[in-house]
This record gives sequence, C-alpha cells and structure tokens, in this order.
Amino acid sequence: MKTNPGRFFEDYRLGEVIRHAVPRTVGAGERALYHALYPARGALYSSDEFARSVGLRASPLDDLIAFHTVFGKTVPDISLNAVANLGYAEGRWLRPVWPGDTLRSESEVIGLKETSSGATGVVWVRTRGLNQAGETVLEYVRWVMVRKRRREVEVPVSVPALAAVVEPGALVIPEGLDFAAYDFGLAGEPHRWGDYRVGEVIDHVDAVTVEEAEHMLATRLWQNTAKVHFDVTQREDGRRLIYGGHVISLARALSFNGLANAQMIVALNAGAHANPCFAGDTVRAWSEVLDRAETSVPSVGALRLRLVATKGRVGELRGPDGKYLPEVLLDLDYWALVPM
Repeated sequence: MKTNPGRFFEDYRLGEVIRHAVPRTVGAGERALYHALYPARGALYSSDEFARSVGLRASPLDDLIAFHTVFGKTVPDISLNAVANLGYAEGRWLRPVWPGDTLRSESEVIGLKETSSGATGVVWVRTRGLNQAGETVLEYVRWVMVRKRRREVEVPVSVPALAAVVEPGALVIPEGLDFAAYDFGLAGEPHRWGDYRVGEVIDHVDAVTVEEAEHMLATRLWQNTAKVHFDVTQREDGRRLIYGGHVISLARALSFNGLANAQMIVALNAGAHANPCFAGDTVRAWSEVLDRAETSVPSVGALRLRLVATKGRVGELRGPDGKYLPEVLLDLDYWALVPM
C-alpha cells in the first residue's frame, strides 16, 4: 500500500520515538496570516523596534505559531484517526523562533490506555519541536483519543505521571529579554505584574464568531491533516470539528484586552478542549490569575493564567457535578511573561 491510512491505537508502542515529516521553514508569511486569522496584536510580536527595545534582536514569531507548526507536523502520525485531542501538560517554550528558522517535530510515546468502550484508546506523547540547528524550541505532552482498528487487540496499560504545573524556576527567559525600558504606551495598556492579584477574573469583553472558511484556512496553514477537521463524513452529525488550536489562538488574541502586557507564553501547565467547537459558534474569553512569580530577570515577572474560551458567560466554568459546562470550549493553564 502506497498511501497512509494513519495509525490506530494498537499501532503504538510504549517508548517508541516518531520522527515526523515534513520540516517547514517559517517566516513573515506565517506571521501575516496568523495576525489576519486572529485579532493578534501583541507589541513584541508585531514590531521589530519594540522587540529590540526589550533586548531581543528582532521580533520573533508568535509563540503559538511555533506551537501550531510543531503540532501540525505530528498529526499524520499521532491524531489522523483521532476522536478528540484531550489535553496538554508540561509544555515549555525554550527559545524564540525567528523568521527563516526551519522547524521539525519528533514525539515519544509515553503512555497507552484503552477506553472502557473497547473501540478507542488514549495515547500520551511527549513532542519536541527542533530548529535547523537541532535545538529544542518547544516541548509539551499531549494525549489524544484514537480509534482502534480491531477491538480484540489488547495493549498493555501505562499511564504517565505528569506534573500539575511547570515550576517557575523551570521557566526559560529568552536571552537578552529585559523589560526595564518597556514602553507601556506603545504596548497598549499600563498594567504591570504587580497590578494583577491572584484570584482576579478578567472579562476580555470582545467576541469572534468562528467562520468555516477561516478555520479551514488556519488548519491547512498549520498542515494539520486530521480528518475530523475537513471530512464531514467523519462525524455522525456531518459537521467539521474546529481545530482546538484555532480556539486557543482566538482566545489568546481576545485576551489582549486586559492582558496586553502578557507578552510571551513560556509554559503550558494544563489544557482541555472541554467541548467541541463548530462554525457559527461565537467565542468569548475570560482569564483568571492563578499565581504570580518572579523570574531570574528583575524586570520580568511571570503570571500563571487560566484562559477560558466559552460561548457562555464570564466566570462560569463547571456545573454542580464538577463537569465542564456545555458552553465551555477551552480551559488553558499557562505562564506568560509580564513587565514588573
């Protein structure tokens, strides 16, 4: 067989390392399309001059451009036959991605568990994104529910123990980054690290209605080939599932209103795509401040933030039963760098 039908649950082996095709050189085109698809306007990722004023040699590509590019490489081997992408943990951005860098991905299978239905299983992988010099720019764990080809095949169970949070001491501050001369006027808001309090909930006010054409363009841009995003026959309801990363970027961009100075994502503690998103849904976002931490650079602080994308109301996350409300689309826990 010349074509690739994708892996099924029983095709994975604990400990195997998968080198994903195809390397991709990223540049100004990805930045322009990213900023067109999402209302992204963070100053550090928009202006070379602003980036130089805070110690970088130029404006790097958006942190989520790196994430989507690395993630997209893994789809043909990890989630082509996925039912759903379930969660994330232990994610760290280790160095900036610059225009002209070439990214590739590799994943290690670190966990396997069949679901109670016997028709699917959960696969845990630790993925690394590497640049042309072989340096790791990004790493994260994700787990995905994958269809089984044959129900009768048994796979040994191994569930990995994952950290609940990336400790502040493990956050990597990009070389040279210094917010001592940070221009709050150009950044768009006056709020410093000390202006945020743990437990504070921020309504990001704005909303975006997801369009079929935009999500299809975005998913192709990141070379994500998962069948559920393109083929209406993959779901019984005949609807294309919106790529979860599209929702992440929409919510992150909406969070500018209230978190304009949360310039760089440096860690992904946890994440869940709580409910499916479809074209026509109107996405709103709110954030909760979970923690604050100092870093090794005196002018740079870190905020641990919960970012929630929802079709519902601000501050509402779970019902009395502890389950996510049906209006909630995304629950993302991350660290971002903020001027002190």
